[in-house]
Order: sequence, then structure tokens, then C-alpha cells
Amino acid sequence: MPKFASVDDYLASLPPEQRAVMEEIERRVLRVAPGAERVIRYDMPTWQLDGVSLVHAAAWKHHVSLYPVPPSGDPELDAELEPYAGAKGTLKLPYGEVDHALVERVVRRLLETRASG
Repeated sequence: MPKFASVDDYLASLPPEQRAVMEEIERRVLRVAPGAERVIRYDMPTWQLDGVSLVHAAAWKHHVSLYPVPPSGDPELDAELEPYAGAKGTLKLPYGEVDHALVERVVRRLLETRASG
């Protein structure tokens, strides 16, 4: 059984600082993919297009994670993401270092590669 029934339930469970970061990530995802539907998948907020997951985000104690890492192919973006790359296709962004413009670029790249893939 899922731990959270909705994205709002997930956000409500977070301390204020983490919630603020997650809410801004959601704003940025929706800026790039305005038609994305917010759902819970794997007990974390997920934004889907046409029923297919585009990006997941999860709040951890010291960082927020984004899944998946976009496919390589944009050398500048690839280099910027390298310091945040974690295991299993995860980006780990420490709370004090979250670059929301970079989050938008990640989502844009996920959209581009989805359309061409």
C-alpha cells in the first residue's frame, strides 16, 4: 500500500524547508511541461504526460533527488549534472545548492529525448 495518497500528502509530510524546495521543483517542472499530471509513483511525487512518467522527485534528509538522469547528448548539460549524479540514474541536489534553472533544463532534456526516443 502506498505511503502517500497524493502529492499534497507527500508535501504536507515534509519540514518547511524541504517542502519549499519540492514546491519550487514542481513549479519548474510544470513551467517546462505545463500539461503534466502530478501523481505518486514509488511513494514520491511524479509528473506524467499521457500516463507515462516524465520525472520523479524525492526529498531526503540532506538532498532532493530527481529521477531519471536525462540521456547524455547535451555536452554542456552533461557536464553540469556530473557532480550530482548518483547511483541508478539519480541526481542528488543538496538543499543549499538546488539550481532551479538546472532542474528546468533537466526536464526539458527529458521531454526532448522522450519525443525523439
